[in-house]
Amino acid sequence: MLNVSLYSKILMVIVAAIASVIVGLKIQDDRLDRNYSVRVPKTTRPSPQVEQKAESSSTSETKKSVESSSVSEANASSANVITTYKTTDAFKQYKPRYFMTTIHPSNYGDRYSTDVYGNSVNNLPLVVLHETTNSIASAINTFKTPHSSDNNQVSYHTLIALDGTIIYLLTSDKRAFGAGNSVFESSLGKETVKTNANLPPSVNNFAYHISLETPPDSWGKSRQNYHSGYTDNQYKSLAWLLAQSNIPDERITTHKNVDRSGHRFDPRSFDFNKFLQILHTYRQPIDKMSERETSITEILRG
Repeated sequence: MLNVSLYSKILMVIVAAIASVIVGLKIQDDRLDRNYSVRVPKTTRPSPQVEQKAESSSTSETKKSVESSSVSEANASSANVITTYKTTDAFKQYKPRYFMTTIHPSNYGDRYSTDVYGNSVNNLPLVVLHETTNSIASAINTFKTPHSSDNNQVSYHTLIALDGTIIYLLTSDKRAFGAGNSVFESSLGKETVKTNANLPPSVNNFAYHISLETPPDSWGKSRQNYHSGYTDNQYKSLAWLLAQSNIPDERITTHKNVDRSGHRFDPRSFDFNKFLQILHTYRQPIDKMSERETSITEILRG
């Protein structure tokens, strides 16, 4: 199976200081990982509070296959090949505003290297797109509020405001609670990981969650199927963010697509064709290389 430790660094750009708040502070990027990776903490088993009690062998094996699927050995060879990208002149010309803020620790956690059954997990990174359903300020306030119940904990890694401003909430090595009961269906099969014995499996362990601010005409109206849509600057900032990664188009998805609860439909009115057109102008594929070749190349560059 794929060895997660070969994937150094991680997928996203994170800011080290808040330039917009204190004049003269230098904002630094923890850039999207050019090696197309999710950095998983060096843990051998999940935390004790999420370990699953022993079950009968037949029931346990059935749940293992359904509730915590990773990349199979049969598909490992195809997943070993990674497309790398380079940013373009158009990318350099677009310069979005961005800053960082913190959220309450109860609303996020660490990424696990094993599931509740002790199986190693090695899914490739996934980007999941959302919308806030209310204002950016409301979303940040929710994430800053402590939530003791697992069912109420929620967060994203990054928010994108209506004017295109990027707000970084979590570094990419952290596990945001952006999608509860969720599965990503890819060419590698059904991907999901169970990290909490009391909750359904989800994509959170290998997902990077980005949420677009909902237009004001739809604040608080999450039951509507459509709204007036997102701004040009939101599409540009989203493309700018992901252009700095080696996450392929096919591993950029929506909350609606991965949700298995039947209650999530975001981001509503998202124009994937428009987004991909901008993304393709901000980055171009360079070449395909094996996992090992990529790792060695990154080391030589460093």
